[in-house]
This record gives sequence, structure tokens and C-alpha cells, in this order.
Amino acid sequence: MQTLPLRLTPGQDLRATLEAVLAEHGVSAAFVLQGIGSLSLAQLRFAGAKQPTELRCDLEILTLAGSLSVDGAHLHMTVADGQGRVLGGHVAAGCIVRTTAELLLALLPEHRFSREADAFSGFHELAIGPQSRPDGA
Repeated sequence: MQTLPLRLTPGQDLRATLEAVLAEHGVSAAFVLQGIGSLSLAQLRFAGAKQPTELRCDLEILTLAGSLSVDGAHLHMTVADGQGRVLGGHVAAGCIVRTTAELLLALLPEHRFSREADAFSGFHELAIGPQSRPDGA
């Protein structure tokens, strides 16, 4: 495992930036160990909902964690608004950094994560395998 601290800057899309990190570092599997910061816009899909809910206000990221694969990210986040109300859910595209996002990733170069259809859940779930080497071994 290799750790990678990151700082995202104002205007960056949280999810899109994290998904791009895999390609930039040539790995196929990673975990977001933790994240804090602020957002001006959050797109969170609450439990059981089919579509994300847009939260457009100053938000503090209290926690951010999840997995990153070549097929995309599976991230969960809790945020607090200016009155201290806390909401959390599945991170959708379009979460925009307000001032900063400070993250710690665990890159897993010996593994390959992908998403495969799961008959039980009905969702594409994490599939874990070894990373194939360039020599085919």
C-alpha cells in the first residue's frame, strides 16, 4: 500500500478528481481513507433514493471514505451546513470544492478493483482481484 495525501482546490469536482487520480498514478485500486474540507455544492444520494439530492450552500465535509476503481468511485460522505445540520449519503458527480478538500488515499498497486453486476443487490458491486503485471504473469 502506498499512501497519497491530496489537496483539492476551489472549483474542482471532488468525485471526478478522485477518479482521475488512478490513471495519473497508474493504479487500478485505491481507498479514500479520510477526507475533510468544504463544498459549495454537494450531490448526495440518500439511502434508498434513485437520484441524488442537490445541496447548494456552504458545506463542511465531516467525513469522506470509499473505494476507487477503474470503473469509477464508490464514495460516502457526511456534510454539515451553516446551522450544523448533518446529512450523509452516496457521493454523486458534481460535488464542487469551496475552499479546500484534504484527502488521504491508499493506493493498492497489487490489486485491481472493478464493478460487477450483483444479482443479490441489483447494483454493480466491488470485485477485487490481483493486478496483472505488464509481462502477463
